[in-house]
Amino acid sequence: MEVFLKSIAALNDETRVLILRFLDEHGACCVCDLQNSLDMIQSRLSRHLKILKEAGFIRVDRKGTWAYYSVRSPLDKFRSEAIQEIKYLEIELPKLKKVSDIGACKV
Repeated sequence: MEVFLKSIAALNDETRVLILRFLDEHGACCVCDLQNSLDMIQSRLSRHLKILKEAGFIRVDRKGTWAYYSVRSPLDKFRSEAIQEIKYLEIELPKLKKVSDIGACKV
């Protein structure tokens, strides 16, 4: 029951819905790429990512000092259907600004 309630709470925030949609659209992203693309300060972004991770929506893969976030796979039916519904929302996604590829990551 606790995980279900965390999942519902995670979806009750416009920023987290945007982050989920962004990751679903662009795939795995370094936290610096997310920060740059979504124009968010690192502490705020990290808080949202932590909530989404604890709710079972995203995963983190560490490569050296870098952390890459992506939508978990496989997802259970509830989370999978939630992400499918998010795709139907009229959300204006910002463009992916990859700074990690050019070594400009400061996180």
